[in-house]
Amino acid sequence: MADWGTRGLERAAGDWARARLPGWLAEFVMFVLKQGWAALFGILFCIAILASKAIWQPDWVISRYDGLFLFAVLTQAFMLIFRLETWEEAKVILLFHLTGTAMELFKTSVGSWTYPEHSVFFLGNVPLFSGFMYAAIGSYIARVVRIFEMRFAPYPPFWLSVAFGTAAYVNFFSHHFLPDIRVALFVGSIVIFGRTRVWFYIGRKARWMPMPLAAFLCASVVWVAENIGTMTGTWIYAGQSPLEIVSFAKMGSWYLLLYVAFVTVTLVSRSALSQSAERPPDRDEIAVRGLSPNAVAPLD
Repeated sequence: MADWGTRGLERAAGDWARARLPGWLAEFVMFVLKQGWAALFGILFCIAILASKAIWQPDWVISRYDGLFLFAVLTQAFMLIFRLETWEEAKVILLFHLTGTAMELFKTSVGSWTYPEHSVFFLGNVPLFSGFMYAAIGSYIARVVRIFEMRFAPYPPFWLSVAFGTAAYVNFFSHHFLPDIRVALFVGSIVIFGRTRVWFYIGRKARWMPMPLAAFLCASVVWVAENIGTMTGTWIYAGQSPLEIVSFAKMGSWYLLLYVAFVTVTLVSRSALSQSAERPPDRDEIAVRGLSPNAVAPLD
């Protein structure tokens, strides 16, 4: 079982918070903690980037990039061995890892950004640790859906979500040669997913937020992580010095890429998707009626 041994810890932490904090504050604290737990791979990777920049010496046996690559591989193995991720989730992460690496190869070839340091584990102009940055996004989405027992309802026709994700991904390449359609994609995300509610559990009640808002909030966090990367010189955007903040336009890019990541997750598992707008039951209702929190009918 994934998250082996952590369900009891989550319940104990929730009981502790509710006993000592006002109800709204207890929910907020648990929301932040569970989000951090879902983003475990990404958080560890950001810490590794900061720590390696602070301590790495040029005369060490391996380069910093290779150290980051080995750290990412070992962390991924640890999460699978200790069942913090399922093998189904690992398939999703691998798929997004590959699509991310393909984008890295293209973007570095056209000069959008560069990796200035030396590495042995390199493919083209891309150090192999870079694919794990995309894997961290895939890991977060797969884990947050499970940890918060999320449901996406009413979800648009599946083919339409795949078409949108594909268009967003292709535009990252094609806008170098053809008109950039990202504004149309931003509008499309609202039209297609604007009615979709992301239902989730923190405590006993089912809560929700609009899916575009959830994507924007996630993109904002990724933008902060990008600044960690650029300010440590781990990668450098064209025309940007290491001490400059990343352009806010990049937040829009990550907003669209998060839809690509989410659609990639749903290619492997659609259990959280539903075309029904029915509200999931609260925990009290589940206990009384013996329901499953997955009571919203899944998408066929």
